[in-house]
Amino acid sequence: MPEVHKPGLRDWLAIKGIAAPQFAAAGLLLVYVLQCLWLTHIEVRNHSIPDSDRLLRVYYGQQQWRGGAVAGTPDSQSSEAATGMPSSARRAYRMRDGFDEDHSPLYYLISAAAFAPWPRSWTPSLLAWQLLAILPYLFFGVMLGGSLWYVSRRLYGNAGGYIALILYCFSPATIANVAGWTPPADTGAVWGAFGAVFTAIAVAHTLYAPREVVLWNWRRILLLGLSLALAIGNQFSFVIMAPLAFLFMFWVTPVRPRAVVAIWTAAVAVALFIFFASYFFHPDLFWQAVLHARWFDFEPRAFITPLSYLRVWQTIAGGSPALLLAVPACVISFLAWKRARYFGNSAPLLVAVLLICMALTAPQSAADTFLVAALAFLFVFVAGVFADLLETPYHLFVKAGLVGLLLASALWNIVQLARIA
Repeated sequence: MPEVHKPGLRDWLAIKGIAAPQFAAAGLLLVYVLQCLWLTHIEVRNHSIPDSDRLLRVYYGQQQWRGGAVAGTPDSQSSEAATGMPSSARRAYRMRDGFDEDHSPLYYLISAAAFAPWPRSWTPSLLAWQLLAILPYLFFGVMLGGSLWYVSRRLYGNAGGYIALILYCFSPATIANVAGWTPPADTGAVWGAFGAVFTAIAVAHTLYAPREVVLWNWRRILLLGLSLALAIGNQFSFVIMAPLAFLFMFWVTPVRPRAVVAIWTAAVAVALFIFFASYFFHPDLFWQAVLHARWFDFEPRAFITPLSYLRVWQTIAGGSPALLLAVPACVISFLAWKRARYFGNSAPLLVAVLLICMALTAPQSAADTFLVAALAFLFVFVAGVFADLLETPYHLFVKAGLVGLLLASALWNIVQLARIA
């Protein structure tokens, strides 16, 4: 009598689509989380009080969560005595008539989200406060890493997914920004920008199927709307991601313009609703904030100022030293090799170049966010070109160089974290 096979854990995982690549990605993201927590631990040990910028964000966010004034509006601008914040922390934000020119209340509400469930009387220890302060950004950091791996793996296979995720998980910029170690490039805005581009591309690909476009794509529409809300709500100048998503949808699916317009309009409506909700549905405040927002920072003289390029160079070099070798090699391959010049490689490169140009003309706070977002798209571009090179007759040489580069990048980052301690 033949033995009856009883389904086990491996069979259940196979049914759910969970295999070795997913476990490897989860392991890398766990290492990323541990690095963020380690850096937070070092900051708590070395500083007696939290960073004043984060204190201010959390204060305004808590104030709104608990029924007080809407953050980033005139009523929220309490006195220095009431907040205990130094005036230098306030000057870090560009204000006009009491309105924050760069951020919606979403920026503050996210910062204080982990504090919202706790009572007013609760006084956390410094370590507990720092952990709660980084929790939303740690979530966004993990989600960005998972999204980057998912997109790269779908575009370029397992090799592309691993390359992009390793570059991300051992990038000093992505770790330091989550841990609050450096002037904050907002991780929520970066994840929103990344999600807006690739969700728009994914939605556009579905339009080749003869289905009811809005009803069939309602999940992707919600995700696209959420991505746009996160990007723009955390940094108004990321409004550029909305027309960029629209252009990518038309690029991918030029044969169904009405469907593209319908989906994009629905996603923008979702984003506007989330944006309006962050003002707790106060129409007057919402409208005044829209009028006072600085939607676009463009200074043409920055393109002829050497210091602007030096700032970009230093941020990218410090954000991921591996890119100093990887990007030039991949750009040369992209330009010289016709096989590498396809949409999957072209799209992330074009977005990265656009974000770098935006960073050149933006003030420091916005420029940091643009450049960290550019890093995420460069990781995808590098992963795509290297995945193509691994399929050539020279794959052994490419693999040896790539493994050496990734290992050196990971070891360098870990050594730097150890040296800080």
